[in-house]
Amino acid sequence: MVTENQFEPINQEVEDLKDLYPVEYRIEPPARFSLGLEELWHYRELFYFFTWRDIKVKYKQAALGFLWAILQPLALVVVFTLVFGKGLNVETDGIPYPVFAYSGLLFWNIFASGLQSSANSMVTNANIIRKIYFPRLIIPMSAILVSVFDFVMALVVYSGLLLYYHQSVNLARIILLLPFSLILTVIATFGLGTLLAALNVKYRDFQYTIPFLIQFLMFINPVVYSTSIFRSETAQYVIALNPMAGAINLSRAAFLSSSIRWDLVSISVGSAILLFMVGIYVFRKTEAYFADLA
Repeated sequence: MVTENQFEPINQEVEDLKDLYPVEYRIEPPARFSLGLEELWHYRELFYFFTWRDIKVKYKQAALGFLWAILQPLALVVVFTLVFGKGLNVETDGIPYPVFAYSGLLFWNIFASGLQSSANSMVTNANIIRKIYFPRLIIPMSAILVSVFDFVMALVVYSGLLLYYHQSVNLARIILLLPFSLILTVIATFGLGTLLAALNVKYRDFQYTIPFLIQFLMFINPVVYSTSIFRSETAQYVIALNPMAGAINLSRAAFLSSSIRWDLVSISVGSAILLFMVGIYVFRKTEAYFADLA
């Protein structure tokens, strides 16, 4: 027969543990959807770790190293100038075509490179995901920050291009509009990138469709042409539904002092926010299964 006296040593141990660990932790699913900003801030050092690691891996054993961040957009500018500027004589609102094309490529390269990297980031980091816990949102965000690093380097070259073509700039416009364009680009890239990252973990077919999607989106964005070539207001509004259209038009307005259609920009901003919310929601709802599927 078991008596109460036999449990006294165990009860005493429990009481001692309560004295040592007075705080009680309960692990349970969140009652509502949360972005987890507090947790992201707690693990903020990982942003630097993953971003710097990806930068080193990207340019590891490359003879030209970081210069590739400059040479790639320059090569595209040369090709676009020959095909669209000289060959097709695309309208650029009176701006030299190399300056016009580079202004679009500056932000398009953030989107294209960031989307490609972030969409595949959960698969390429599968080994880390299986071993340790940290907020998974850090991985696609760090992949996009690598593209921002390339943007900063390309921006230096663009400054030289403006001087070469004697293109006057408005410093106040650059200070106001350039950060706005960058934020809009990052929001759009992060939203679509997290959505594709979550889907790519479960359905690997997306890794084959992402390059095609990027190529398709490039030609429905005003990268190599101006939205002013569309005489129809309806066509301009349809193009504005793409968040990158607003970011590219703002970047050109920042450097080249062109007019701004704020109604079109507001549509792009709304699309970017909607895409961001959908991407984050899908990612957070499915991240519990990443370690099993990645």
